[in-house]
Amino acid sequence: MAVVAHTDKEIELLARLMRAEAEGEGQLGMLMVGNVGVNRARVKCLDFTNIVSIQDMVFQRPGGFEATVKGYFYQRAREQDKRLARRVLQGERFHPATNTLWFFRPDGDCPAQFFGQWNVGRYKSHCFYAPTQGECPEVY
Repeated sequence: MAVVAHTDKEIELLARLMRAEAEGEGQLGMLMVGNVGVNRARVKCLDFTNIVSIQDMVFQRPGGFEATVKGYFYQRAREQDKRLARRVLQGERFHPATNTLWFFRPDGDCPAQFFGQWNVGRYKSHCFYAPTQGECPEVY
């Protein structure tokens, strides 16, 4: 059973987002980006109280994903990318993105905090940040 309601169009949107944000990180990196997106669509806390769909999450402004303003995001979703998107929509989670709502790619080391949230790990070039359970219990 899906952890977030979605349409076929939203599977494609999520797949395009995952590819555009993390294709260079391989499938696991793309799955982690998908975890962050699905987490944002699942919760009603912090910056994500008005997100009610995958489409809302992908195109959130301000505070959304940088990839959506770049041409690479607008390429057609590949079948392999849609399979990855379906996995995270079905609830698969991958550490360190398990409970995260933010990630970014710094030039050097991961800062201890990003948007006031603590670093919970790094995968290749991306650093992942999670709220505390008290701030956002739904992500846990």
